[in-house]
This record gives sequence, C-alpha cells and structure tokens, in this order.
Amino acid sequence: MTNRSDRQDGDREGGRSGKPLRGRAGRMKNGRGSGRASTGMVRLWGRHAVEAALKNPNRSHRKLWATREGVESLDGELPTDFPVEWAQPADLARLVARDAPHQGLVLECAPLDDIFIDDVLDGDPSRPVVVLDQVTDPHNVGAIMRSAAAFNACAIVTQDRHAPPESGTLAKSASGALEVLPWVRVVNLARALEEIAEAGYWRIGLDGEAQSTLGEALPSGPVALVLGAEGDGMRHNIVQHCDAIAKLPISDAMESLNVSNAAAIALYAAATRPV
Repeated sequence: MTNRSDRQDGDREGGRSGKPLRGRAGRMKNGRGSGRASTGMVRLWGRHAVEAALKNPNRSHRKLWATREGVESLDGELPTDFPVEWAQPADLARLVARDAPHQGLVLECAPLDDIFIDDVLDGDPSRPVVVLDQVTDPHNVGAIMRSAAAFNACAIVTQDRHAPPESGTLAKSASGALEVLPWVRVVNLARALEEIAEAGYWRIGLDGEAQSTLGEALPSGPVALVLGAEGDGMRHNIVQHCDAIAKLPISDAMESLNVSNAAAIALYAAATRPV
C-alpha cells in the first residue's frame, strides 16, 4: 500500500461545500451517506449473516424468505409469529445479488442505528480501533469487520462517503460481524482521528514504504490501526493525522497484500503485543 499525496483532502473531507458539519467528527445524525433513505430496508442473505441479524436485539426485522432447509440450519427456533415466506432456491436467487450464496435464507430488516465515535472509545489497550480511509469494496470491508470482531476490536471507523453502505454483500463477507462490531461512519475522517488521539489512542498508519515495521511501532497502550485503499493507500491528510507510519514485514516476493489480509495481520500483531 502506498500513500497518495496529490489529493486536496479539504475538498474530500466535507469542507468545500460550505455546509456545516453535524455531530462530533462531522457525523450525520440522519441517514448513512450511502444513497439510501434512513427509512430504507436492508436485505441480508446467507446463514451466518441472517442468523446473527435475527439474534441481534437492535435489529428490526420485516420479513424472512426461506427454504425449509435454510430455517432448519439456523441456531435456535424462530418465534411462532415471525413473518416467513417459504420459497424455492431459484426464487431466493432473484432477491439477492447475482450468484450470491443465499443458503436458503434472505432477511429484510431495518438498517442498524447510528453509532457515534465517543460511544466506542473505551481506552482499553487490548481493543484496537480500525480506521479505513476510502476502502470501498464491500467484500474487503466485510472481511476486515470479521477479523476486527475476531480480535476484539472496539470499533471500525469509515467515512459516510467513499465507503460501502450496509448491504447483503458486506454482511455476507462479515459472516455475522456486522451485528456485533460497532461501525462508526463519519463525514470527516481527519477530525475523527483527532478525537481518537484525544481519547488516548496512538494512531498507526499502514504503508508498505514505511521505514519501521508494525512490531516496532506498536506501543503498549490503546492503538488505532489506519489502512488506506489498495493502490492509492492513505490520503496525505490522513497520513498527517497518524502518530506513526509502519509496514508489515513481507518479503520481496510480493509487492503488497490485500487490504483485508493486511488488516488481519495488523490486528493479530496488536492482539499479541504486551499491554
């Protein structure tokens, strides 16, 4: 991953339009910046994603389309009055993305409520924060969520724009992590990093061209791991809001790693360091 230094970050961080930023870190209190109305529904599919959403008390569910086999695969029984429409696999395939592995389950539910950044920063050095700068692929973001939940991260932070919305594709890649890992979406990522620093976190940006390795840069206290998009890497303004820049010690055989793989390795390093 390499840095991008030629972008005018002020234009990209919500400052050019002249509209006031709302909430801490510019968090918008209504809507999720994804082109979907705040009252819109989300359609999830796949056993892990649907099962986790059904178990999440913070989810409002509207309807489940399912095969008999799909419902039998769930851990636990549905409430007797739960709205289920029985369907064939071919019918379910028309409700989801093309070639998506629905596993006999498609759930329509309300999006998760907004979470604010100061609600998740607990200062626990064993629970890192993951910050993503314009990582837009829902498969990558979902996979990063899965790793973040596995390594007990306290939250993932992305922009409202230039990040994927809550969706079935992302939820399937997250394999249930969407329901348990707090996801903070902000307008101004640089301002969010300032708040993270004010809460006592050491902000480490990952860049393949850094001089120090992640192991050398990791402190013993609370840490925020900052990753940029593949190819472009972190924007210049985001780099400037990091306390240290570090690389993963990969061999010369490969130029870089997929951002979700890099996140998993970084989370492992943070989880196994002395705190």
